[in-house]
Amino acid sequence: MKILKPTKMQFSPIKSLSTIIILYTLILLFSNTTMAQEKIQMVRLAKIKVDPLQLDKYNTALKEQMTTAVRVEPGVLTYYAVADKNDPSQITILEIYADTSAYKSHIETMHFKKYKETVKDMVQALELIDVNLIASAKKEGM
Repeated sequence: MKILKPTKMQFSPIKSLSTIIILYTLILLFSNTTMAQEKIQMVRLAKIKVDPLQLDKYNTALKEQMTTAVRVEPGVLTYYAVADKNDPSQITILEIYADTSAYKSHIETMHFKKYKETVKDMVQALELIDVNLIASAKKEGM
């Protein structure tokens, strides 16, 4: 039986540093790719025509649903509801969810079901449009 003698390894600071940099770069690359794949937000526009005679009641129900959802559901990220200046009964809502599963979870909540039941006779038309967010910009602190 032949016994092998250990060889003396030479330490090269440049090779070690290069290896560390390469490993660190790969870790960052794959972590960002994974995070980007996990962060596929669901963005939707809801265009709603409300009975003008019930607009105040509708707006109250909408505000309650929106504030509750944002407060208690981690996957509900943003709501913006706006009314047409010339016809306030024409409402558009921008909804942003963490992902489609957050949206599916949202529509099963008690507060959402309460909203739908409350407004069922107020809403004259509803159009849901799934969209892709191209860009966003906002001032710091907003």
